[in-house]
Amino acid sequence: MLERPAALYEINTRVVLGERARSLGRPASLDDLTDEFLDGVKADGFDWVWLLGVWQTGPAGRRISREMASWREGFRHGLPDLREEDIVGSPFAIVGYQVDAALGGDLALARVRERLARRGIRLMLDFVPNHTACDHPWVRSHPEYYVAGSTEDLVREPENYASVVASDGRARVLAHGRDPHAAGWIDTLQLNYRHAGLRAAMSEELRRVAARCDGVRCDMAMLLLPEVIESTWGPRARPADGTAPVLAPFWPPALESVRRLGGDTRFLAEVYWDLEATLQEQGFDFTYDKRLYDRLLSGSARAVGESLLAPLAFQERSLRFLENHDEARAAAALEPQMHRAAAALAYLLPGLRLFHEGQLEGRRVQVSMHLGRRPEEPVDAALRDFYRRLLSCLRRPEARARWRLNEVRPAWPGNGSSESFLSYLWEGGGRGALLVAVNFAPTRGQCFAAVPLEGVRGRVVTFTDLLSEARYLRDGDDLQRRGLFLDLPAWGRHAFEVS
Repeated sequence: MLERPAALYEINTRVVLGERARSLGRPASLDDLTDEFLDGVKADGFDWVWLLGVWQTGPAGRRISREMASWREGFRHGLPDLREEDIVGSPFAIVGYQVDAALGGDLALARVRERLARRGIRLMLDFVPNHTACDHPWVRSHPEYYVAGSTEDLVREPENYASVVASDGRARVLAHGRDPHAAGWIDTLQLNYRHAGLRAAMSEELRRVAARCDGVRCDMAMLLLPEVIESTWGPRARPADGTAPVLAPFWPPALESVRRLGGDTRFLAEVYWDLEATLQEQGFDFTYDKRLYDRLLSGSARAVGESLLAPLAFQERSLRFLENHDEARAAAALEPQMHRAAAALAYLLPGLRLFHEGQLEGRRVQVSMHLGRRPEEPVDAALRDFYRRLLSCLRRPEARARWRLNEVRPAWPGNGSSESFLSYLWEGGGRGALLVAVNFAPTRGQCFAAVPLEGVRGRVVTFTDLLSEARYLRDGDDLQRRGLFLDLPAWGRHAFEVS
C-alpha cells in the first residue's frame, strides 16, 4: 500500500531560476534555489517537489522554437514584451538525460536533492519516453530507433516527417513525435517501441533518471501502449532495420527493472483517454485525473460526483489538480469563489495533490514551456490565505487516514438544491474527523449532510471550519437523525474539524 496522500509542488525550473538570475545579476543554477524558498515549500506542507525542465536540450529545439512564426504569436499572448533570448525551446525536446549545464549540471541536482531530503521533501523529475529532440545523438548513431517514413510521406505530410542524415551519410525520413489526435511536434522525432534495441536503451535511460530522484513523472505515458502505437503508426512502426517487431507492453518490465535495483522510486503517468486504470495496472503508482479536472471546470456537481464513485483504490492512485504547465491558470479559468470551491473539492480527495508554482499566489498568465521568462504579476493575498488554510487541512492526520463519500439529503421536500452539494468525511489518524461540504453551484442551496460518526448521541458536537472563522455547536442526537443542516451561498464550502 502506498503512503497516504501527499502534496506535490511543480516548479518550472528554467523560469524560476531565470527570475533568480535577474535578482542576482548573474546566471543562476539549482544551487541558487535559496534556503528561504525551500523552507517555504516545506512550511506549506509539500512533501514532493517536481523540478520540471532540468534535462539537456539542444540548439535544434531552440532554433525551431524561434523560427516558427505561429508559435511566436502564441508566445506573445503570455509575454507581450517577448525577446529573442526568452525563447529557450521546449524542455520536452531532450538531447540527453544530463542536467543542463546552465542549471549547474548533475552535481547541482544532487546537491538540491540532498537539501530537499534534509527537509523531508522528495524529488520528482521528468522522463519523456515518446520522442527525443531532433538533434539527439541517436538520430545519427541509431536512426533505426525511430519510426521511419518514406519520401512520399514527407511530401504528403511535411508537418509529420523530416529528412535527416545519419552517421553513415545516408539520408532518411523519420517521423516527428505525436499522438494520434494531433499533428507532429516538429522539434522532436518519434521513438519506435517496436524496436528491441530502442526498448532496451530507453529502459536504461529510465533507470538513470530514477537513480537521481525519488519519483519519475512519465510524459504522455499512454502513447507507449501497444494499442495506441498501432492506432497512431500502424505498419510504419515495423523496425526499419528489418528486426522482428516487439508487440508486448513496455511499461511493466521497464518499471520493474527500476524496482529491482531497490529503493522506493514512485512513478507518475501523464495519461488521458480513459487509460488511467490501464497504466495503474501496468505498474504506475499514480495517474493524472484529467477527467475530474474537466468536470470541475464544467461547474457540474453531478459530473464531479460521478468521479467520486470510482473505487477507492483507484482514487488513492489519482493525481488531483486544478492547473499544471499544460492547463490554463486556475485563477484565470475560474471566477474567484468557484476557484475556491473547486480547490476544496479536488485537494481534499484521496490521491496525490498537485499544485503548480504560482497557483497559490493567484498567477493568471499561462506561459509557454518554450519560454524562459514570464511577466511579473501581483500576489492575490486573499487567495494565498485561502490556500494556506487548505494546505493546513492536508497536513492533518485525519486527511491521511480513512475517506468516504457522504450521503446528502434535501433540506425539505421539493428543494432540489441539495443536488449541487458534495460532501465527504475523513476520520482516523489518532484524531477526530474532517467533514468536507461544498455547494458546487452558482446559486444558494440547502441540504442535510450525513455525519456518520460513532459516539455523538447525547453529546454536543463542535464544527470548526478550517477554511474560515466559522464555528458551530450542534446536538448529536439531531445529527444522527437528520444530519448537519447546511445553507451555503453560491460556491460555498466548509472543511469542518469535528470534535
